[in-house]
Amino acid sequence: MRNAKAILDVIRDRGRKRLPLEDGYRQLFNPAFSLEAYARIYRNDGAMTRGVTQETVDGMSQRKIETIIGLVRQERFQWTPVRRTYVPKSNGKRRPLGIPIWSNKLLQEVMRCLLNAYYEPQFSDLSHGFRPGRGCPTALDTMYKIWKGVKWFIEGDIKGCFDNIDQTILLSILREKIRDGRFIELIRGALQAGYLEEWDYRPTWSGAPQGGIIGPILSNIYLDRLDQFVEQTLIPRYSRGDKREEHPAYRTICQRMVRLKAQGRMDEWREERKQLRTLPSKDTRDPNYRRLSYLRYADDFLLGFAGPKGEAEEIKEEIRRFLADQLQLELSVEKTLITHATTETAWFLGYEVGVMECATRRSVNGKIELRLPEDVLKKVCDRYRSEREPVHRFILTHNSDYDIVAAFGLEYRGIVQYYKLARNIYWLNQLRWVMEKALLKTLANKHKSTVKKMLCEYGSKCMTADGPWMKCIQVVIRRDEQKKPPLVATFGGIPLQRDLKAVVVDEQVFHQMFTGRSELIQRLLADKCELWGSQDKVEVHHVRKLKDLHRPGRKARPFWVQVMITRRRKTLVLCEKCHDDLHAGRLDGRPQKGSE
Repeated sequence: MRNAKAILDVIRDRGRKRLPLEDGYRQLFNPAFSLEAYARIYRNDGAMTRGVTQETVDGMSQRKIETIIGLVRQERFQWTPVRRTYVPKSNGKRRPLGIPIWSNKLLQEVMRCLLNAYYEPQFSDLSHGFRPGRGCPTALDTMYKIWKGVKWFIEGDIKGCFDNIDQTILLSILREKIRDGRFIELIRGALQAGYLEEWDYRPTWSGAPQGGIIGPILSNIYLDRLDQFVEQTLIPRYSRGDKREEHPAYRTICQRMVRLKAQGRMDEWREERKQLRTLPSKDTRDPNYRRLSYLRYADDFLLGFAGPKGEAEEIKEEIRRFLADQLQLELSVEKTLITHATTETAWFLGYEVGVMECATRRSVNGKIELRLPEDVLKKVCDRYRSEREPVHRFILTHNSDYDIVAAFGLEYRGIVQYYKLARNIYWLNQLRWVMEKALLKTLANKHKSTVKKMLCEYGSKCMTADGPWMKCIQVVIRRDEQKKPPLVATFGGIPLQRDLKAVVVDEQVFHQMFTGRSELIQRLLADKCELWGSQDKVEVHHVRKLKDLHRPGRKARPFWVQVMITRRRKTLVLCEKCHDDLHAGRLDGRPQKGSE
């Protein structure tokens, strides 16, 4: 079995040198790629979600990998239509989402890995969406540290981007770099597999598969044309001048102050210095100075322009024309706006983006300011209150106290971590109060008690990373008998202070792959049933969550359940017969005396 990491390094090196990829299809025959793809995606929540068939990750085996590779080798692999569902959006609309079957997911992950290794070195540094090591934090950090003196923001949003991608254009873009017709045809099959909505088949003649693993990388390849157009055409055209000219009045006063100091007239010198501090050192309307900056995350992009509004309108029109002519995409009229940077704010990645101006601290003038939007704060608070009053969450009242506090703490910590860069992060004190009241009411509703008693029972203090103790709600489960450290669930205890060096937690869609053989792959390759020890046709049994095995009211758990709970694993390698018996309810799984 050839080393998958070494092959990826070769493909990545070809991408850096801009050499064509000629053997992508042949790499799909390597079972090492499929095994590592399985290890990468079996933990995903969607791995146990059914598509149009009953197939899920449960029952994964080496035979299934061999079957997929055999069909691909013979060019007989057929993509199954995805099951379409809809997820709500923040604006009240619904986004279509396709759910492929497990075999398609596995092959798409291998294809995604090959495409990502080749195209990632060629992508623009101005793109931050769905890329390894990049995300919302890197985009916001780049904007805050690099963008200076912006006068106009151009907010861009592509209307129905992922649904309206022209597949003919996308395939032509891929053909420019990939000289492998079979690989291109396999991608075409994934794009045109169609979908089932209420068991009604509908073909897909446009768009990239949303919900499919390969969709984000294909969208990035498509929109990279926009990145290259802005980076290579618009930015050089609308950026000129090394620096702004010095302000005439500022220069005059500086020269006068030099003469006054030489003559010893210090009182007049101090008066001139006061006047000097009221003026900008540079001419903010210098006609020979322009700067254009750009960032993109998925189908949202933001441009910062230092120049007149007329030229900002020209930039917006050129982007609209390029998208319509070259990519067959349309800008959203209601979301593509031009806003004044100092008097208004733009929206990008959930933040309000503006430019600071301060008469007493000129050093901050022209710097980017990131703020928590008031509408976002209100919307998040409304999740935990009714008619402006915090209410209990009935859906959690059947959980343990530990799980309730952990659920509230996880949600609160995620919001605080994301808005660590906001200048007004202290506004989240309102959210903390609302969530704390809702948490205490949930506990009180469960125990038929009062909020005051719950606060007295679970109120505590915890040490923060900065040192001081802070009030929090905390549940501690002692495990002294098992000689293990206690389980601690905490809500609160996070200082609401702006931290420009914070590592903002962001979902990493594409981690670095093929870093080594995982423990699950080693167990699968051992080809041994973990209950009986037989070595014939093993499969991997999967469960969504370990707590699903702790069913209340069950007097005696089967032995295979005890094994999974004891090992704290959501997977169990079984022979084919044991796996069939397990799903049929016939498997106890307790090995007989003398068996291996």
